[in-house]
Amino acid sequence: MDDRRQSRQAKPARLVKPVSLVKLPGRYLAHQEGLPSLPVPPLQQTLDKYLLALKPIVSQEEWSHTSQVVQDFQSSGVGERLQKGLERRAKKTENWLSDWWLQTAYLEYRLPVVVHSSPGVVLPKQDFADRQGQLRFAAKLIEGVLDFKAMIDNETLPVEHLGGKLLCMNQYYQILSSCRIPGAKRDSVVNYSQVKNPPTHITVVHNFQFFELDVYNSDGSALTTDQIFNQLEKIWGTSLQTNKEPIGILTSNHRNSWAKAYNNLIKDKTNKESVRSIQKSIFTVCLDGPMPKVSDEHYRSRVAAQMLHGGGSRLNSGNRWFDKTLQFIVAEDGSCGMVYEHAPAEGPPIVALLDHVVEYTKKPDLVRSPMISLPMPKKLRFNITPEIKKDIDNAKQNLNIMVHDLDVKVIVFEVFGKNFPKSEKLSPDAFIQVALQLAYYRMYGQACATYESASLRMFRLGRTDTIRSASVQSLEFVQGMADPGKQNLEKVDLLRKAVQAHRAYTDMAISGKAIDRHLLGLKLQAIEDLVSMPEIFMDTSYAMAMHFNLSTSQVPAQTDCVMCFGPVVPDGYGVCYNPMEDHINFSVSAFNSCAETNAARMAHYLERALCDMQQLIQSTPKSKL
Repeated sequence: MDDRRQSRQAKPARLVKPVSLVKLPGRYLAHQEGLPSLPVPPLQQTLDKYLLALKPIVSQEEWSHTSQVVQDFQSSGVGERLQKGLERRAKKTENWLSDWWLQTAYLEYRLPVVVHSSPGVVLPKQDFADRQGQLRFAAKLIEGVLDFKAMIDNETLPVEHLGGKLLCMNQYYQILSSCRIPGAKRDSVVNYSQVKNPPTHITVVHNFQFFELDVYNSDGSALTTDQIFNQLEKIWGTSLQTNKEPIGILTSNHRNSWAKAYNNLIKDKTNKESVRSIQKSIFTVCLDGPMPKVSDEHYRSRVAAQMLHGGGSRLNSGNRWFDKTLQFIVAEDGSCGMVYEHAPAEGPPIVALLDHVVEYTKKPDLVRSPMISLPMPKKLRFNITPEIKKDIDNAKQNLNIMVHDLDVKVIVFEVFGKNFPKSEKLSPDAFIQVALQLAYYRMYGQACATYESASLRMFRLGRTDTIRSASVQSLEFVQGMADPGKQNLEKVDLLRKAVQAHRAYTDMAISGKAIDRHLLGLKLQAIEDLVSMPEIFMDTSYAMAMHFNLSTSQVPAQTDCVMCFGPVVPDGYGVCYNPMEDHINFSVSAFNSCAETNAARMAHYLERALCDMQQLIQSTPKSKL
């Protein structure tokens, strides 16, 4: 089911509601219809900005060649024709980009979702250290998610704003009761939250075994923490023997291999029913075994790896269904977090849900009256044929290679948080992005194509565009920092200009005027029109511009957590950060198979860059204006 069709039916699921909540019919749809459509930027504007964005990352010779290519694209009329096609598409659709983006960025992407697409989130360590504590916390977490779900179902979720403008809330309606389904050439996403009888169960997985757990009473009220806790105890007790095949590990494979294995798996009626139950469930909770003991210094990095891939086939990777949109992970040793399948939503709605849940888990339990006993949660059974066993072994092998290849480092930068740049009237996000440019330049002696995601949620069904953090101004600053002939006053001036340039590009991106999605649209329009691919997209500069050695994202949260994801190119880094008031949580990832990259080294250079920039500002007297 595509993005757009879901949103048209985005009236949330009707569960029998506890009477205390009032249904606000159609409020969400009315809000959505009031949002503007995503504009198609003027062609000339995008092409000029494209040439400017190439300046810091390609050679002068390549740039001159590309200028000519861009000139031809304009003067030949090809660009104009594709632009007209895009404008026609924009008139006919709710959002000219959203469906294309869902298909090209996610559903047609064939690498495994594990590491390559799905982000993980590391939550603060909990202070329980036994099964009782683990199950009690998991029960409270489940109740917290159901509390958030009630706000979605009742349309009482506060509408978000950015700079005074209303934001599209559609992604909140895509994340519960949804799942990705593998396909031979492209995957699909199913969403059961808007069907006539929406699901009332979650899936719980422990020791590689899946259970269907009903989380609502017959009157439609959600189970209490105590009731959920008792049900989790039953699950735990039933799933003690670990000689089961880790069926979930199949979801970690290359999408084409998984699609083949999937079709094979669901030929069997029992398997098909079990898979359907997982796909339909509101969300999944993974009760993990403890992680191998590591020092405090490496603890967070190890948890990040657990959240991203489960630690390998001998640890918790079989305790997942990676196609499930939301999977909350609670381990016996107090480490917890989540991993989510990226197709239906970006980080911010996920983090808003997490913030709500973490706050909810801190609430004291109300005193409850004696409870009626509930039926045993249903164990989902799988018949494993020799062929399926072979598919599982194959997936294990591939996953273990990925696990060994991912190098992830989580650091807490404690020198300052967002308060410092703010006190200097500098955007904290832009300040961090400029520090990333400085770190990369010091490591490699050059700038690189850098991706930072910008939200397009000011527009109906908006997803993201790219903030290109490598700018002419950032390059001038990082080169200036390395120049002993430059005075500090001049360096500070270059720093401020670089931060302002980033801030300006960000504002341009969130208002729908960035270049990346527009260029993608023109390219896809050419494919749709079956015309030969214009040279602008076959050019070396375009390939370099799309090879993001730095793929970055700011995902701010109230909770002291950090999101993490893998690099998007073999020789690149994935950098995510959550700026708190007086510290910054960073996760940096790289691949061990690339000799040139190293996550710990990048993290070290990043910390140094941030300190040097602070010192530069503090040691330079402000010029009297």
